[in-house]
Amino acid sequence: MSDPTSHELTFSRYEDVTAALADPALVPPPATPGPYGTVAWLRATVARFSAGEPHARRRALVLADLERLDPGKLRVLAAGGFDPDVRLRVVRALARELGLAEPEVVARDVKAVARAYFEPEPDDPAADAAVARLLPAMGEDDPETAANRIGLLVQACEATATLVEHARRSGGAAAALRDDPPVRAMRRFAARATEVGGVAVPAGAHVLLDLDAAREPGREPLAFGAPPRPCPGRSHALVIAEGILYGSSDPADTSRPPAEEPLPQAELASLIPEMVDHVLALADTWTAWDGRPSVNGDGRTYTPHKAIRRVTDHLLDHWAEVEARLAGEPAAADHWHASNVTTPADLVPFTAADLDEARSRLTRLGRIWAQRVAGLPERQLDDSPGSGWSFRHIVCHLARTGFYYVDSVGPIERQEPTR
Repeated sequence: MSDPTSHELTFSRYEDVTAALADPALVPPPATPGPYGTVAWLRATVARFSAGEPHARRRALVLADLERLDPGKLRVLAAGGFDPDVRLRVVRALARELGLAEPEVVARDVKAVARAYFEPEPDDPAADAAVARLLPAMGEDDPETAANRIGLLVQACEATATLVEHARRSGGAAAALRDDPPVRAMRRFAARATEVGGVAVPAGAHVLLDLDAAREPGREPLAFGAPPRPCPGRSHALVIAEGILYGSSDPADTSRPPAEEPLPQAELASLIPEMVDHVLALADTWTAWDGRPSVNGDGRTYTPHKAIRRVTDHLLDHWAEVEARLAGEPAAADHWHASNVTTPADLVPFTAADLDEARSRLTRLGRIWAQRVAGLPERQLDDSPGSGWSFRHIVCHLARTGFYYVDSVGPIERQEPTR
């Protein structure tokens, strides 16, 4: 009879996977220690590959770092910058919010470490050198605290960047977690004999948890683990992903497909012109603006010029995306500052001439969108070429956000002079 510990047991039912994740007998595969300042040493010193008291102590260090991060600031930091390398953007945002010096340098070194971090026996001199540089950059004298800060950055580098990549092809982060998770499997090691789903797991056995196969409609996705020890960085990963995907100040629901029944093509084609009519009806009152920016219910600042800028840029950005995808080309990277900034030009008076310009510009853009949507083969509305949201989702998204931008300013009543 073969040694049962020489085989890997696989569990793929939702109930079995969640039970295994909650079982204290099943721990992360222990890391082999290495010389100080190497990837092997890092793996043996972080919470990710620890169990028992060391895990509890090291997890507390990670939680302490996460608790001092401001989600709103993380989203703004993730939205900024034009670097196409998502991994660098993720780490840079975290490093800046953690107050680390030279976040650009830290991001490059973390990316180098990440390629060796999940190898059971890492052998990467460049990654080892990056760990040695990162340790003093963490701003901590205690090596264990510094190591777990590096571990936090490394795990965010890979998992959050993969979440963003999957969200771009799935229609948002929520859809990616449900249908195309960034983490498809987890491994555990049986520190002592146990049982999962009626299957005996002997001490020393290796266990593979197939998260992809365990997905079930209506149940919590498992990419971030499960109670009692879910990944503590889940909410932070999501706000960073949202910042990269949608900018720092877009409405919170823009990642979600509309819940209503699909509109007939003719009605879908009319959505953006109808939104433009609403924009211009409000803008017609904005020549009375007194120069004070509005802060909406989400805490975002808008002015008449900024609202028009966002509507116009948003229509232009997605128009370019649709045309690129129809031509079989990759869409251009999104380098808008979006609502992340309020520029000096946003703060100037909104004049009758500005209203005329906005009317000419937006009416034409609305007409272009109506013609393009009406002229598409109907099947392409939902089965759209290229990667990203369906064309139907893009049109509904544009209509929703257009209302959001201008309603953040609202109608402005002209004040009669006092006598």
